[in-house]
Amino acid sequence: MILTALLLLAFGQKSLGQQIEVEGYFLQDSAKIGERVPYILKASYGKGYNVVFPDSTYDYSPFELLEKKTYISHTDEGITIDSAVYYISNFSLDPITRFSLPVFEVFKYDSLVHTPNEASLALQLVIDEIPQELSFRENNVYQPISTDFNYPLWTAVFVGILVLAGLLTFFFGKSIQRKWQIYQEKRKYKRFTKRWEKAEKDFATNPDMDHADELLGLWKTYMEHLKNKPFRDWTTTEISEFLENKEIIKDFREIELIIYAGKEGQDLPKACKNLRDICTDTYHQKITQTDERQ
Repeated sequence: MILTALLLLAFGQKSLGQQIEVEGYFLQDSAKIGERVPYILKASYGKGYNVVFPDSTYDYSPFELLEKKTYISHTDEGITIDSAVYYISNFSLDPITRFSLPVFEVFKYDSLVHTPNEASLALQLVIDEIPQELSFRENNVYQPISTDFNYPLWTAVFVGILVLAGLLTFFFGKSIQRKWQIYQEKRKYKRFTKRWEKAEKDFATNPDMDHADELLGLWKTYMEHLKNKPFRDWTTTEISEFLENKEIIKDFREIELIIYAGKEGQDLPKACKNLRDICTDTYHQKITQTDERQ
């Protein structure tokens, strides 16, 4: 019994002299939310100990592990020193957060935890207290604004225009087309009357074959447009039958006498007026028929 007690006493004194000492602390006393903070963990122990530091699988709550850096063990006079730096971020809103990271002494079938004293980290506020009276700084310096082309906006505008144009065409396409046709006919009639007045004036001043041919050609060309028939290829009789107007033969002969016989008709102004009236009446009929279809 005395021998056993002496052996236990000797073993206890050896273990006490070679026990594991652990130290952990932050390199700064305060930090902002999410700021990267270094935490130092050291362990010193004698020969024969198997010591393991926490890795990425360890729960670092309320901190988040960002990175771990380890250093080569240093042994001096039988004492080994291991150290590591843990870079962690604090997401706790507590004014002061306490943290302690342990090391593990590993045996064959079990392990022992060695925990250092807790280290404190104060929360550093970013927003200062708002003053009662706000002070503003004047700045009248011109600030250039970026004028980059807004592709999404203009694409949306272009698509909107296409959709609107499609809807207008679907609902009002025929009406718009007819109004455009009437507008075009009015312009053509205005050009015809202007050219007719000039040709008629020239013909009255100088009733020769060239002016007579120009006047009849102008009349047939415009009537061909209004009726969509080959007036320039028809004879006077065919034109009379198509228009159901026998009097037009007399008007044509008044002018054709100059072309074919070199003689001046008896009443050229009346013949010219009758031909122009036929064009005007035909024009109004076309405009009225187009307008009634709307």
